[in-house]
Amino acid sequence: MNEWEYHPPPDIDETMVEHLRDFPREPYMLIYAIRSLVALLLRGWLRVYHRLRIEGRENLPERGSFILVCNHTSHLDTLCMLSAVPLRKIHRAFPAAATDYFFSSLPRTAVSAVLINALPFDRTAKGAQSLTLCAELLKNEGNILIIFPEGTRTTSGELGRFRSGIGRLVVGRDLAVVPCNLQGGLKAWPKGKLLPRPRRLRLYIGEPQTYTHLEKNAAAVKAICHDLQERVAELGSLDA
Repeated sequence: MNEWEYHPPPDIDETMVEHLRDFPREPYMLIYAIRSLVALLLRGWLRVYHRLRIEGRENLPERGSFILVCNHTSHLDTLCMLSAVPLRKIHRAFPAAATDYFFSSLPRTAVSAVLINALPFDRTAKGAQSLTLCAELLKNEGNILIIFPEGTRTTSGELGRFRSGIGRLVVGRDLAVVPCNLQGGLKAWPKGKLLPRPRRLRLYIGEPQTYTHLEKNAAAVKAICHDLQERVAELGSLDA
């Protein structure tokens, strides 16, 4: 008879805040259940309160890991992007969230980690380290990374310049990138407002792109950023 051994989880000595800020996180069925329930409630709320309509769901890859990129107008953007993901994959979808904002306090950390399943992304000193973490995440079959390449929410409605991170992440790799555009987010929840307003939302999902053929250099990274920015902008014109 084999002797029974107890192996505690590696985060057993961590505080709740430390556990929630860790990535990758240890799986807990209770958190999965809470996240699934909240995802259902949020989808219902977005559909009723904001009349959310999603166009182009058929463009989401059925297999493999991929990246969703979108314009950034409000905090509703992440919720809408998650609503486009099949519910069975909700625990494999990871929105990249700024560490200095979404993980700055216990309440924000709890919402970001438990309900949104956010990946902490350091926009400053540890940007390269965060990109490495994203790359490792995408090596696992079936993971979905959600990124807003502008880096911050717009206050004018204009699409900002895409930062180099997305280009560095996909250049020369056999990895699908799906451009998306959310219309109505700025009116529904402008930056600085406490609560969202009942405005219409439309999410357009474009065809997946790959940049395997490009060599890993600065020019290719810049070209990818420009190409994705143009594709996201074109999707925005569908609501005109």
